[in-house]
Amino acid sequence: MKILVAPDKFKGSLSSKELCEAIAIGIKKYDDNINVITHPLADGGDGSLEVLEQHLNLETITLKVNDPLFRPINASYKKTKDSAYIEMATASGLVLLAPNEQNCMFTTTYGTGELILDAIKRGVTKVYLSIGGSATCDAGIGIAAALGFSFKDQNNEILKPIGKNLEKIAFISPPNDTTLINRVKFNTLCDVNNPLFGKQGAAYVFAAQKGANRKEIKILDRGLKHFSELVKQQLHKEIALTPGAGAAGGLGGGSVAFLNATLQSGTDMMFRVTKFPEALKNTDLIFTGEGKIDQQTLNGKVIYGVSKLAKTKNIPVYVISGASDLSKSELEHLGIEQLRTVVSASTSEEEAFSNTKNIVAKLAYEMTRDRLSE
Repeated sequence: MKILVAPDKFKGSLSSKELCEAIAIGIKKYDDNINVITHPLADGGDGSLEVLEQHLNLETITLKVNDPLFRPINASYKKTKDSAYIEMATASGLVLLAPNEQNCMFTTTYGTGELILDAIKRGVTKVYLSIGGSATCDAGIGIAAALGFSFKDQNNEILKPIGKNLEKIAFISPPNDTTLINRVKFNTLCDVNNPLFGKQGAAYVFAAQKGANRKEIKILDRGLKHFSELVKQQLHKEIALTPGAGAAGGLGGGSVAFLNATLQSGTDMMFRVTKFPEALKNTDLIFTGEGKIDQQTLNGKVIYGVSKLAKTKNIPVYVISGASDLSKSELEHLGIEQLRTVVSASTSEEEAFSNTKNIVAKLAYEMTRDRLSE
């Protein structure tokens, strides 16, 4: 019997590799003769580089850049000869800020732009930009500023590239030489379909998680709408309603505006690069998982992608997650045959976080036992 173990991470608890190991331990404990294949996955957000490293021969490039508050930090990206894989969270992520520093009115993606510029100067022709875990709502003007764009107000004064200043922009000035940018194919990897602004847009849905209060959320939303109108007028690109434009504080839309990027599912890219479809050959059962199953799962995250692909090959899918907010009918629609959560298997929230790996192994053991002893 072949069981394929292919989960995303439990954010803040277990990496996808560690989750694979825990599930495999549980399966093997039931029957050591089972052929267990581990295949860590990610959705294109933070943690994706760690997964890619296990499948590709990547070089690590480290340099000093600006963090979300313009302070110097060391950040890294990965590259092959012609491709760069960049996680914006390494330079512009919420994890880089203390709780009292988090406010996307004042943060920037400038440091991510510095990583991109370095990769371009090293001769890459393709950039895969993962945009999960951002601390920002600047619509990518920070990245653009690092690449030579400037943003000026009505008095022709250059504005700092932060979320607060989006609604003050009157003029977008491209770099004098766009040759470097134009010779690179940019792929922006995102796992949400939110538009740039409005009640489902970047500010209203995500800005509170990044420290903005209600008044600031309204300011940011106005700024994002104003920004999209300027992009249409001055750069002749329509990004307002592009699905995914609101990802990472509007960076989805900004990457289209400034980099001519293609927005694509991070999960689909990870499947392709890691050759996940090929790994399904002769598989009898799939274990997958992620930290929390909720409505975002239905928008193309790892569990959704695994279940969709497994369904075409009639392979049953078992899921172990930290928690789940989906109804029984939603889970059935996803094609999940069995679901167990760490929260439901724990005596307390503290145990769920402190003993996650052992609980996951126990759940995998029980689910394997229940299936194979039928």
